[in-house]
Amino acid sequence: MGKNTYNRFQDGMKGKHMENELSLVAFERHKIRRFYDEQKETWYFSVIDVISALTDSVNPRDYWFKMKIRVKTEDGLELSTICRQLKMKAPDGKMRETDCADVQGLLRIIQSIPSPKAEPFKQWLAKVGYERIQDMSDPARSLDRAREYWQQHGRSEKWIQQRMMGQETRNKLTDYWKDHEIKGEEEYALLTNIIHREWSGVSVKKHKQLKDLKDQNLRDHMNEAELIFTALAELSTRQIAESVDATGMTENTEAGKKGGKIARKARLDLEQKTGKSVVTGENFLPPGSSKKKLN
Repeated sequence: MGKNTYNRFQDGMKGKHMENELSLVAFERHKIRRFYDEQKETWYFSVIDVISALTDSVNPRDYWFKMKIRVKTEDGLELSTICRQLKMKAPDGKMRETDCADVQGLLRIIQSIPSPKAEPFKQWLAKVGYERIQDMSDPARSLDRAREYWQQHGRSEKWIQQRMMGQETRNKLTDYWKDHEIKGEEEYALLTNIIHREWSGVSVKKHKQLKDLKDQNLRDHMNEAELIFTALAELSTRQIAESVDATGMTENTEAGKKGGKIARKARLDLEQKTGKSVVTGENFLPPGSSKKKLN
C-alpha cells in the first residue's frame, strides 16, 4: 500500500464514519474514551473516565460534579473552563455530551485528585501523546498497530489482510459520499445500513445481535466470507454511484440498493452451491460466550 492508502486506512481506524474500538485506550483495567482533533492536532480525553481510573469511584460523575465545586471554592478556578463538551458513546450505546480535556487540562485536574495512581497516569498520558506524534510522522505505524491489535486477538494473517482490504474499500466509498453531499454520521449510518441489509438480508443491528455484539465493531467479528461480501457490496455501490454521479441521499440510496443487490446475488449463488449460510452468529468474543467462535 502507498502512503495515501495508509492515511485513509488510518482515518478509517480512527472511526470517521464507522464504529471505532481503537478510540478507547486503557489505563490499567480502565477504558478511557478519547477524541483526536485534527485541526488542533490534540487528543481530548473523557474526564469522567479519567476520574474513574484514578479514584475507583462508584459514581465518577458525582465525584466530578463535587470536585468542580470544591476547586472553585478553594482557589477560584472553574475546572469547566479548561474542558470542552464532546459527544462520546455512553455505556448505553448512545452518543452523549461529556466533559473532555486535553493533556494540559488533565494535568491540572489530576492535581486536585488525591490518588496514588496520579504519577503513573501522567506517564501513561505522555506515552499516549507520543505514540500519536509517531503515527503522524510515519502512517505505517498506525497500520502496524492495527495489525498487532488483531494478532493479539487471535486473527489469522489471511483474515487481517482481508480486513485491511475491506477497510480500504470502505474508505473509498466514504470519500465519495463526503464529496457528494452526504453529511453527518447519521446519513453515513443510514446508507451503510441500506447496503448491508441489501446484501446480507439483515440490518447492521440484527447482524450484531446474531453475533452477541454490543459496543464491538461488527467488521472485527466477521468471518472471511462476510468481509468479502461486505467489500463487494460497497465496491459495487461506489462504482455505480460514480457512473451516474450520484449526489445527495436519494441518489446514493438508490446506488446503495443496487450495489447491495449485486453482492446479494453472489451470496445466494454461493449459499446454494455450498449449502452454508454466509451470515452467521460466529464471533471473536473471549471464551465464555454462547456463540461459536471463529477460527
